[in-house]
This record gives sequence, structure tokens and C-alpha cells, in this order.
Amino acid sequence: MAEPKWLKDLKEEDYIKEDFDATGKSRYTVEGIDKNDPDWLDKAAKKVNAAEGDDYVKLDAGLLTVNQINWMLRRAFGELTYVDDNNQFLWYNKPTDPSKKMLAGRTPDQVGDTMGAVHPHIRNVIPEAKKVIYALRNKVDGHDEVKMPVPNGNRHKLILHDYKRIEDEDGNYMGTYEWVQDIYPFVKYFCETTGQKLVDDPDATTGATYKKDEVDTGTGASKHEEHVEEKKEAKPDTNSGASEY
Repeated sequence: MAEPKWLKDLKEEDYIKEDFDATGKSRYTVEGIDKNDPDWLDKAAKKVNAAEGDDYVKLDAGLLTVNQINWMLRRAFGELTYVDDNNQFLWYNKPTDPSKKMLAGRTPDQVGDTMGAVHPHIRNVIPEAKKVIYALRNKVDGHDEVKMPVPNGNRHKLILHDYKRIEDEDGNYMGTYEWVQDIYPFVKYFCETTGQKLVDDPDATTGATYKKDEVDTGTGASKHEEHVEEKKEAKPDTNSGASEY
């Protein structure tokens, strides 16, 4: 993924110390259960007598049942995940369609896993994930959000990873919230309804990854590119950043 400059400038000796084995303890850590147990969710929920189903939950600006919260989050825009301040993966908005291919794949048995277990130990996946968590935990240079697009050379697939620092009422770091989405359908709709179009910036100095192509001024997208995109959809997507938190 394409990192912002301030994130690239972090010293590896600092962020590599992030504890992705989650050996510490969060305010809400459920103890006595192996974090990487594939049945962690059921066991932890039983231990803390967690609300479920039609139980009501009082929120800061609403009253909803657990079912209503689940239904709403499943329909939320994008793929959402939450990791607590002890680097334990606690939640994601599971798709209603089990056959749907996620951009950043997650499975129910991963809930409760440590960040080290969730991420594959290949290439620089772990160090890069640690860098993001470290930056948000420490609010480096005042940043509480990291936006990272996935360059892929395709103007019709605009995948964005957005990481947000989660805080309690006192400003203490409580975890990281990730949002992943292909934003092209929204960009396309905006162009179609406003008569605008995507064009290459001749003055761009970074992130110049999208191909210059003829654009249909009526739709904001060339018919040629859309035809190519349809063919590409049949192939596995290897540039989605699927395993990078």
C-alpha cells in the first residue's frame, strides 16, 4: 500500500517493538482463554455473560438490540475491523453473503486472535502493520488517522485502507479501527451525475500509478476500460492488500 511520507519516515527500531503477540492486558481483556483459540468468541462471550440477540444495549446516542447493531453494521459502507489497545483482533463486520470475497479477508475463527496470528509472516506484512499501529497508538506528529490507497494501475479499482485511532473519553488509546473499500463505484456515480470525469494530473510527483486512457465524457469512464475491468474481475486480486491490517 502507498504510505504517507510521515509514516515512511518512522524509525523501524521504534515501531518494530509493537507487541503483536498481545502479551499485555487491555482494560477489557478476557483472561483465561487462549487468544488464538478458533472458538475464542463463544468461550469469551460465555465467560463475561455477553449481551446477545434481543438484549438491549444503551449507546451514547441510542438504544438498540444486539441484533439491530449486527444488522446495521453488516450493511455499513466498507469492510470494518477493530483491534484493541493490546493488539487483539476483536471484531469485523461479517458479510451477510458467505460467498462474498472480501478485500481484506477475515474469518469468524480469527476473532480473538493476536495481531501476529492474523497477519501472514511473509514479506514486510508484520513490520508494516506494526508501523501503522505504533503511529496511531502514539499519535505521531498529531496524526490520529492513516489513509493508504492500494496502487494497482487500474483507475476502475480504487481500494483504500483507512485506519483510525480509537480513544476513550479521556483521550487514551483504546485501539485501531480499519475501514477498507473500493471507492470507485462512488466516484463513478459522482462523475455520472455531475458530468465530471477522472483525469491524470500532469503535475503529480507521487502515486502516479493509474493508466492514461481515453475517457468517455458522458459517463466519466471509458468503455474500453470497463470491458477490461470485467475480464479482470474473473482473476484473483493479488493487489488488494488483503492481509495487511
